[in-house]
Amino acid sequence: MKDSYHSLMKGGEQESSIRHDEAFKKLLETFFREFMELFFPELDSLLDYTETRFLMQELLVDIIGEEARQLDLLVETRYKGLEGFILIHLEPQSYKDHLFHERMFIYFARLFERHRKDHKLIIPIAIFTSDEIRDEPDRLIMNIPDRNILHFQFLKLELRKRNWREFIHSDNPVAAALLAKMGYTKREAREVRTAYLRMLIQLRPRWDDARLALIMSVADLYFKPDLDQDEEILRELSEQYPEEGEAIMELMPAWKRWGFEEGKTEGKAEGKAEGQTEVIRKLLNHGFSPEAVAKAVELPLDEIKKLI
Repeated sequence: MKDSYHSLMKGGEQESSIRHDEAFKKLLETFFREFMELFFPELDSLLDYTETRFLMQELLVDIIGEEARQLDLLVETRYKGLEGFILIHLEPQSYKDHLFHERMFIYFARLFERHRKDHKLIIPIAIFTSDEIRDEPDRLIMNIPDRNILHFQFLKLELRKRNWREFIHSDNPVAAALLAKMGYTKREAREVRTAYLRMLIQLRPRWDDARLALIMSVADLYFKPDLDQDEEILRELSEQYPEEGEAIMELMPAWKRWGFEEGKTEGKAEGKAEGQTEVIRKLLNHGFSPEAVAKAVELPLDEIKKLI
């Protein structure tokens, strides 16, 4: 039984990791320019995005582990002042790997070997998304007395080391998506959630529903929804932005699950229904229209009106 339990736990962790990686990659693919602009402004100013495309995932051979590995994201674009294309390799890393810097060098070497004739420059970037704050090695050095044999260094982003307050006034969609992954204390958690929702309101006029849904799906991986707290925040934001109150509800995927999660905790089918009914009534009592609530919890409008 113990082995089965650990297998189930491991499987759940792997599934969660895969879901995170897929969502994160989709965020980078959709908002690549915004990501570079936000976290690597100096490099961003040197890039020409007029001809940018994501290449098929490269299958490389990791000599150390003698196993095939795939690059996460490989972007072809132009660098101002250079005639021809360059490659940017983006590698998100969510767990501790003492050999990660060596793996980045191996990836770089393989890319150089394969693409050096067609691309003038290769820029490797590591994105560390761990919840722990640590100093991640970003270079591989080999030398002998009076001689440097190798000095390889990649760009890195350690999200937990970035202070969330630096980004709350940004209109960059990547800042909103990753705000909960940045550094903050437990005492600041409510402020972070409020700032995130306020940023969504500001982003709404600029982006379509599909891109907004992507931003929220990534953010939802990092936030731990709290029903009572979010009720208060939504009420406050609805008072500050009365014209956006219903739109806020429509944009929040977490609300769709709360009623069901409460039911799972009780372990009874009726618990699910009661939990969702309680959520719906609270939303209606706080002034949200039946139409907005119906969209948020994905139930027919007639069912919502029965609870008024």
